Amino acid sequence: MRKLVISCAVAALVVLSSRSVAEPPSIAVSVRAESRRLPTERGLASWYGEERQGNLTANGELFDMNGLTAAHRVLPMGARVRVTNLKNRKLVTLRINDRGPGIAGRLIDVSMAAARDLGFLNAGLTPVEVEVVGLPKPKALNSRRITTPAPVLLPHRQNSEMAN
Repeated sequence: MRKLVISCAVAALVVLSSRSVAEPPSIAVSVRAESRRLPTERGLASWYGEERQGNLTANGELFDMNGLTAAHRVLPMGARVRVTNLKNRKLVTLRINDRGPGIAGRLIDVSMAAARDLGFLNAGLTPVEVEVVGLPKPKALNSRRITTPAPVLLPHRQNSEMAN
């Protein structure tokens, strides 16, 4: 979480820098009801579908173009994001399960089903706001104690010469 906040701050500095050549998506921080600070970004969304259907995503699951999932460059796998189409105000909550988009200037790639729900399936691209609404829970450490088995002692063979 700390790394995410720091990376957002660095990105904001890049945006505000007068030396910046490319304009990355603007980043703002919203305050949620639980007073946790989770990032909000604005930028372009694109979608992907049939060409990737059934391929492995970055988190190891099979891509389902009819699922409500998305690809983001830095958000943790399993994060939940609320994506709002800024043209028509339609919104959908998605789960991050892949890395991307691979094209500069785009913020997020959404599944075909998400693009349909957001109303930009025919357009291909749309300006969006992406708000992180949930981060994945850390995996619990296994509480079982790992022990090594006791060494197995084999019977000692005596030399016939030493036996006498």
